[in-house]
Amino acid sequence: MSRKSRMVMIVVSALAAASQAVAAPDNRTNLLLVMTDDQGSWSMGCYGNKEAHTPVLDKLAAGGVRMTRAFATIPVCSPSRATFYTGRIPSQHGIHDWIKNENMGPRARYCLPREKQISEILAEAGYICGLSGKWHLGDSLHARAGYTFWYAMPQGGSQYNDAEMIWQEKVVKTQGYVTDRITDKAVEFLNDNRGRPFFLNVEYNAPHSPYKGHPKELVDLFKDVPFASIPKLPPHPWAIGHMGVDNQREPLEQYFAACAGVDRAVGRLLAELDKLGLTGDTLVVYASDQGFCTGHHGFWGKGNGTNPRNAYDTSLQMPMIFSQPGRLPAGKTVDAMVSAYDFMPTVLDYLGVKPPADRNLPGRSFAPMLRGDKQADWPDAVFGEYGQLRFIRTADHKYVHRANGGPFELYDLAKDPDETTNLIDQSEHRELRNALRKRMLDWFERYGEAGADPVGQEYIRPAGQ
Repeated sequence: MSRKSRMVMIVVSALAAASQAVAAPDNRTNLLLVMTDDQGSWSMGCYGNKEAHTPVLDKLAAGGVRMTRAFATIPVCSPSRATFYTGRIPSQHGIHDWIKNENMGPRARYCLPREKQISEILAEAGYICGLSGKWHLGDSLHARAGYTFWYAMPQGGSQYNDAEMIWQEKVVKTQGYVTDRITDKAVEFLNDNRGRPFFLNVEYNAPHSPYKGHPKELVDLFKDVPFASIPKLPPHPWAIGHMGVDNQREPLEQYFAACAGVDRAVGRLLAELDKLGLTGDTLVVYASDQGFCTGHHGFWGKGNGTNPRNAYDTSLQMPMIFSQPGRLPAGKTVDAMVSAYDFMPTVLDYLGVKPPADRNLPGRSFAPMLRGDKQADWPDAVFGEYGQLRFIRTADHKYVHRANGGPFELYDLAKDPDETTNLIDQSEHRELRNALRKRMLDWFERYGEAGADPVGQEYIRPAGQ
């Protein structure tokens, strides 16, 4: 072979290698997060409710990993979502209630300017990030936090039909059922970005109020349902809102229909992953921002459904399902106590992306448990807050502390899972109460930050304790 021929072959080989390098697929795992608003885990078939219509999600759980004890850190939407996405508690990130006036208009402002969200971390790692649905972290008009695909709800809530949405920083009027429009944009994102690693955050406002406007074919699924799964109780003495036992039927039909609509929408998303050949390359996570009561404990709402605010399990406990065929076991349940503050460390660990090292994160990764491994040193409790309320919840007990002098609560969850009997004043439980209280106060002293903690340890913990 002549020298010239050898040079030609070398150049051709080099060009071919360069072409292959450019075209080589990025095999990193994608992330599809589907989050609902105000959906208690009790509202799904895979969590034991035979009156629910959630066949797609039940199948997702049967093919993946279902967390049986996942709790919100705070039982209200904006701060709970902030904890999901930053891995930090309200007394760190500073959002303590739902955002009212900072979403749109002259008072609009982004409410997490000093925090780093999971979307920003993944964007820096080379992921393309898209949001379709609810945002509710301030200044909804402008794409931020690493998102380049931006289809957002202007406010924290929305009507279910012909809603206004924000598409790439412009307000647009939609037609039809908003759950379907959010899904349409999510499908568009999947088709546009299947060739590179992505994080798609699909945020449904369902089943949040208003309890009207859901498609007839969904509502009709529940016309003959007795709703025996819903307790029929008189109003709680602290209740702010209660439909009345005789007036609950229509709101319940709408609530369950909203959940069925999300289930149908998730079916579309999963089918699109299949069609695009992305199912095996994508971690799918399904969760809600917190739980919800539809007559449970005698009120409608969540943590702010009572005055004083509450930390009942039905306000806190949320569904959480992980699925990736071929990577995660099928039909597995994990009973460990996990919180929203564990979500970001877990997902980043699973994806092989390092979390920020300077954030004093209270949570840990439970990714090994998702894969079927044991984590013997996993904490046996979760902690949370809402304004002046603090709580610790173990497998068997819950202590609720209010810094403004009470009321205080102590429940034996093993014997009283519905939290009907407050043991706080019973002398035989004094030692347990004090131990839980000290453990809770120590935890908040470790993680709460000056300027973000609305109570402060000098107020919540009397001198000498």
